[in-house]
Amino acid sequence: MSGALLILAYLLGSIPSSFLAGRARGIDLRERGSGNLGATNVFRVLGWRWAAPVMLLDVAKGFVPARYFAGLAAVDGTGWALAFGVAAIVGHVFPVYVRFRGGKGVATGGGVFLALAPAAVGIGLLVWGGVVAITGIVSLASMVAALALPAAVWWLEGSGLMFYVALALAAFVLVTHRANVRRLVRGEEPSFRRREEAT
Repeated sequence: MSGALLILAYLLGSIPSSFLAGRARGIDLRERGSGNLGATNVFRVLGWRWAAPVMLLDVAKGFVPARYFAGLAAVDGTGWALAFGVAAIVGHVFPVYVRFRGGKGVATGGGVFLALAPAAVGIGLLVWGGVVAITGIVSLASMVAALALPAAVWWLEGSGLMFYVALALAAFVLVTHRANVRRLVRGEEPSFRRREEAT
């Protein structure tokens, strides 16, 4: 049962919400904007009316397995909940439905920890919002928030398994954002603030 639910968590995480939103408008988001199948690229290309439901679905893809699958499998412990959540994150980043080219794991990872450590996610959201407000750069905010999450988990939950998974997630988010890091170093990363100043 647990193995089947791990596969189901992966398949749930693989649902390509951004890709489907783009297709609904006749657009392949892999060929527009940043080319990434994430809510930020949906926002850039299609606007917030499309990005908001995509973001909510991406969060839910992590929240549902982490919150409910351990109960369905009749297994105890945070370890199983984290395992189901990690399977969903892997599905989001490497979705089987669109040739394993997905998003960067931020929203789905946030959903996992929203189910298991909501106060820590609240701190991460405050950090994310602060960085966006100061810089206008969503990718930078996502990376800083990802780094803030394990610190918040350690502070609120201690240095157990959840902390180490949060730390691994932060490292994973940095890896998936490596192209953004290169653009940040070159001063070429898109900023909503620069866009507003140019208009």
